[in-house]
Amino acid sequence: MTQPVEVVKTAAAGLALLLAAACSAPAPPRSQAGPAASTVCAPPRKPPEAEKATTIDVVEQAYFCILGNYYSGATLDARSLLTAGFAALTQELNRNGHDVPEATMPALTGDRKADWAAFEAVHRRTTDRFPDLRDKLAVVTLEAIVAALGDDHARWAHDVQRPPDLYDGDGYGLGLQANVNGPQLDGDPGAALPPLFVTTVEGGAARAAGLRPGDIIESVNGSAPFIDGKATPAIAALYPRYPEARPVRLRFLRQSTGRRWNATLKPGLYPRDPATLRVVQSKLLDDGIAYVRVRGFAPDSANRVLKAISRLRAGRTLSGVVLDLRGNGGGSPTEATRLVSAFAHGKVTAYLCAVDGTCRPLRTDDTVELIDLPLMVLTDRGCASACEHVSSAVKDLRLGRLVGTRTAGVISGPAQSYLLSNNTMLSFPARHHRGPDREVIDRIGVPPDHHVPLTPEDAAAGRDPALSKALTLLRK
Repeated sequence: MTQPVEVVKTAAAGLALLLAAACSAPAPPRSQAGPAASTVCAPPRKPPEAEKATTIDVVEQAYFCILGNYYSGATLDARSLLTAGFAALTQELNRNGHDVPEATMPALTGDRKADWAAFEAVHRRTTDRFPDLRDKLAVVTLEAIVAALGDDHARWAHDVQRPPDLYDGDGYGLGLQANVNGPQLDGDPGAALPPLFVTTVEGGAARAAGLRPGDIIESVNGSAPFIDGKATPAIAALYPRYPEARPVRLRFLRQSTGRRWNATLKPGLYPRDPATLRVVQSKLLDDGIAYVRVRGFAPDSANRVLKAISRLRAGRTLSGVVLDLRGNGGGSPTEATRLVSAFAHGKVTAYLCAVDGTCRPLRTDDTVELIDLPLMVLTDRGCASACEHVSSAVKDLRLGRLVGTRTAGVISGPAQSYLLSNNTMLSFPARHHRGPDREVIDRIGVPPDHHVPLTPEDAAAGRDPALSKALTLLRK
């Protein structure tokens, strides 16, 4: 769960990568037990045209697309998908004040085609009663089917909207970041530890309200962010999505003064510091240490990191590199592999595994010049997907040490996109990611070698204990 502007930008970058991949590779094989040719899904050959209404035929196409191409599609009990879809249908009917005798789940036998036919017949009879709701009922059905996969890289992209008058550099939301962030909410919010506090004030409503890093958030819309030490769904309101966002009521505590107060923050557009928009930032620290922050693995980001280190190295001797991957939500696996390749050759950086256990290795690109410097990598719960690819490779291959906190655990596998007949995009992985030691990282994350969490007191004082620890280790 990230701020909408970032969601749109990330989605656009991801779509560009997927389109490029789709145009250079054949479509994955389809299940022989799939649907008629008219409903088969395929990778897009060009950007989709304007979105059309979602119908039960689109749901059918998505259902068989998943069964024919998803990582565990061949072994998946398809009844779980149909049950989730039907539950969503009935819940949406109730939300709209309707319920009908026909809305009864049909008996399912495990025969995928026969079960779909039974499901479709009841779905059509039910939704035909409410023509004005037909599109919405199909939408919630398909959303639930995709969600039932329980895969953090499975998405159905539809009805993507951007805030009005958006220009480059805008942010959207409350204008703050907290220690429990978007990737962690998407991955494993249960691993978050109290208290909930502000780590960064970017602008907008948060700045107007006078918030500061370190301010503790005691309640969100009247609900506690933690109950019995476990994160609650209330935290998600800190990262509103356009256009459904509503004002958020927050209660704060500033520990340095003991002040408690309430504030209602209204989501909106706000200009962001241009420095925070750069994918790669670098600077020279004391004792000749190169500090490089990588906010995402966009195309060419690995080359930008290597060029930044080369510039800092010009005319001087460097004693080490600090690679800051905190808050890096991922991106291109190719860029992740290229970055690891600057610190090792002849190694496997990860495996992509099929449901039957067969795995394909991802190997270092040995054309990348080795940096040959001691390495420290800063990680946190915002480090997800391709970021975890890098972190696990550094740890397993002993290329350096990880400092900070465990990563997000949001790395099921690289997703392939498929174009549905209503011009929406369905994406999911055909293989799942494993680390260099063939370990599962998804839902678990990569643990740091040195656990150094940020505290509210650190945030309020502007201290960076993880960076300080990394520098201490490099200077030994």
